[in-house]
Amino acid sequence: MDWFKLSLQLNNFPINRAQKLLEEIREIPEEKYQEYIVQRRTDIVNYHLKNNPFYRQFFQQEGFKNWEDVPVMQKSDLQQPLQKRLSNGFSKRKAYLGKTSGSSGQPFIFAKDRFSHALSWAGFNNRYNWYGIDLNTSLQARFYGIPLDLYGNIQEKLKDRISLRRRFNIFDLSEDKMKGFLKRFRKKDFDYINGYTSAILLFAKYLQEHDIRLKDLCPSLKLCIVTSERLFEEDKKLMEESLGVPVINEYGASEVGLIAFENRNSEWIVNSEDLFIEILDKNGKTVPKGTEGRVVITSLYNKAHPMIRYDIGDSGVLSENGSLKQPILKKLIGRTSDIAKLPDGKVVPGLTFYYVTKTIIEDNGEIKEFVITQTATDAFKIEYVSKEDFSELQIKKILHAIETYVGKNLKVNFKRSEVLRRSKSGKLKQFTSHL
Repeated sequence: MDWFKLSLQLNNFPINRAQKLLEEIREIPEEKYQEYIVQRRTDIVNYHLKNNPFYRQFFQQEGFKNWEDVPVMQKSDLQQPLQKRLSNGFSKRKAYLGKTSGSSGQPFIFAKDRFSHALSWAGFNNRYNWYGIDLNTSLQARFYGIPLDLYGNIQEKLKDRISLRRRFNIFDLSEDKMKGFLKRFRKKDFDYINGYTSAILLFAKYLQEHDIRLKDLCPSLKLCIVTSERLFEEDKKLMEESLGVPVINEYGASEVGLIAFENRNSEWIVNSEDLFIEILDKNGKTVPKGTEGRVVITSLYNKAHPMIRYDIGDSGVLSENGSLKQPILKKLIGRTSDIAKLPDGKVVPGLTFYYVTKTIIEDNGEIKEFVITQTATDAFKIEYVSKEDFSELQIKKILHAIETYVGKNLKVNFKRSEVLRRSKSGKLKQFTSHL
């Protein structure tokens, strides 16, 4: 049975139509690809100018003329109630809704129309096929967190079951948990691993310390896909030796889908089918290939919500060897995540704080930015930009989330600021450890 297709179809995502369109796009010859991109860009801008009051106000021009004049969207532009940003004819019930991870420190809620969301998944499945992985039939070992509230937990486990995913909870990566991971790999015929770089790296280091090669215990294993955090070359080498399979970089974002995926030649092939990727300077001008700049993304098919010239918060470099149809991401700067070490010996990946930040992402745009810093093994500081101080109820919710997802008996200091300190690249790092 095609479990991947079934799970999307049960949720009214037209995956068959999306896969057909993806195949048609991929058949467009290189010499006609510019025409395709220009047409799609024009169509999506005109659609939102006609059907989206928020985007008309943001655009601030009389009609669309030149692509270079289209304003660049910042995350701060989207930090207002979602209902104000939806296109005419769409509601929260008629679209796919999600929350950004807040890895850049600027979370918000977004929407994708159902066809656009299905097209994103068709793209993922296409790339996974490069390595013999089929989302319909391949069993995934999923190194992610999971909501611990009853409803969220049940919902996520149901999704995992239907989607052929078996979750390895990364909220606790102590040695005892690693032993439990090994037992599961011995019992199940996993086809691939997918998850946060830092969590899988810790597991790989555990394997190395115990002189274990994972593929020897789980011969069915073919691939490891890491996402959400930067993978350094020395870490990749360690992981491949310990896991016994290729380790592949996936670059994506929940609000736009797959951005780039590593091929067998170690090239990051940019998704040019349903996204248009630009590298811009600080003035919003396109930089030459080989030059570092801001990664700016246009979702060519999302009609529910405009993601047009959207500054995702990363810096990158496009290769001189790529083409319009097959751009190559030469370098991605940022997206690293520290690890929190607690007094009881528990080790927690920095991205665990994504599940903490979800408790303070409210659909009102009041909380603009935040960063979390570990100042001691049992002490953390949350610094945020907001119109008002956190209420007692908000603080209580955050403390409860930290106790649930991170650990107990931790000291947390809250500080409201006018602005937050940024790195030289202009990014905020959501979590930093000073240990």
